[in-house]
Amino acid sequence: MTKSVIFELSAIPEKFLEDDLRASQLHSQGCLYPYLEKKKLLDGSIVFYPRVIGQRDPDNPIQWRWGFNWEERVDGLWKGRSIGSIPPGAVHMIRLMQQQGAIKEDIIAFIKRAKSKKPLPKLDVCKKFDNTKLKPVLPDDAPIAVVLFAGGGGIEAGMIQAGIRPVIAVEFDPTKPELSRAIAFNHHHNFSEYGCRVVQLTVQEVAQSGFIGFPRCPDYLHASPVCANFSKAHTAKAGKGGETNDDLTAAIAVAEAIRQLQPRVFTLENVPRYQNSQSFNIILSALELEGYSVIYSVLNMADFGLPQARRRLVLVASRGCRVVTPSGATPCGWYEAIAHLIPTMTDSQLLPKQRQALEKFLAGNAPTPLLIERVGGRKLPKYKPGSHPANTILRSHFTDHKGCNRSKFADIWLPDGIVKSLSIQGAAILQGFPSWYEFPPETATAGSIIGYSVPPSFATQLFMWAQSILQGAIA
Repeated sequence: MTKSVIFELSAIPEKFLEDDLRASQLHSQGCLYPYLEKKKLLDGSIVFYPRVIGQRDPDNPIQWRWGFNWEERVDGLWKGRSIGSIPPGAVHMIRLMQQQGAIKEDIIAFIKRAKSKKPLPKLDVCKKFDNTKLKPVLPDDAPIAVVLFAGGGGIEAGMIQAGIRPVIAVEFDPTKPELSRAIAFNHHHNFSEYGCRVVQLTVQEVAQSGFIGFPRCPDYLHASPVCANFSKAHTAKAGKGGETNDDLTAAIAVAEAIRQLQPRVFTLENVPRYQNSQSFNIILSALELEGYSVIYSVLNMADFGLPQARRRLVLVASRGCRVVTPSGATPCGWYEAIAHLIPTMTDSQLLPKQRQALEKFLAGNAPTPLLIERVGGRKLPKYKPGSHPANTILRSHFTDHKGCNRSKFADIWLPDGIVKSLSIQGAAILQGFPSWYEFPPETATAGSIIGYSVPPSFATQLFMWAQSILQGAIA
């Protein structure tokens, strides 16, 4: 039988101020303390919350209620003040602030923000794309982030949509220096107003310099190491045996960033095969040694509202918070996402192999809008009905093997026989970019940014969820 709880119950700790606590600490910083909430059930039994099966772990913040008390001078007398029910996810940061000598006013302000628990907005790429035309305005005290292997800024765009300020982005690929510089320039164009500085060096070079000028203990550190040698599309046999010294040194540099910067949350994104690499194990070992709780899995971003099938390895690591897998959103077809743009796209004609693919589809299906890739190699080009997410968007769709622009990379066939060429703007929406992000005019550069990027709409959901962890919304 389920037991009801009497409503009028006290959550005040048995001991408000510790007898041996120095008054100077209360005056300057205050005191963070754990306590248990005692409740009496209707049957007369006494229970303590949070409920724990077995022995309570003194080092696990989730198994305790948390309060903060301090003293204020009122009319010449010191009087005690307190805040209870602090989210356990905020405990690590409060302790860190105390260790760094933060004054109690700053700690109290942080606690109040952590307790606000504002509902997280739901992001629907298909139905709310018009709501992302205005660039977000971030408060001065927004959480800060460092991004490694930044590319054109897909992660950064998602962070900003989630209320996080990227302050440093490292981006340089020595194998494609001109393209890398063009991408870095476009990154600066989109994010410099947020105070984000682009470092045009490799992550390995930045690590060798000791991360000079980087903030210590940032709220977030993200890495998306180069994935070419682990991708199915790579010429190496399905990525097997393709791991290079550059991959390993990049992973070592990421591990060094974790050790030196000590972020509150570390995130990583890569292709699924990366989880089987020595590089990934290097990063996992660094997280374990530094005391992070880690969870990772392969997610299909179509399950998070992205109008594109894109399977990626996603890792989230944190200290002092329970880490769980983020939940998904409603799936979305590609046609619903970009139908408003199709009339503005350039007219096109299907290639012979595209026509073969269309005839094969119509032989067994009713006419419906189709997205048909033009780049298909020896196989027939792939097509996707409008109710389905698009196929994974790759950089190779926009450039040939020499890095030159493709004039067309995919076509849209409509049941009335009209054929349109998918535009960069349309591809950007399928990749989850907000409307305020400005792309360069060169197709090769814009396509590289789209193909390389973590979809910003997914990144927004990921970091909104991570924010809720830090604020204790997930307990």
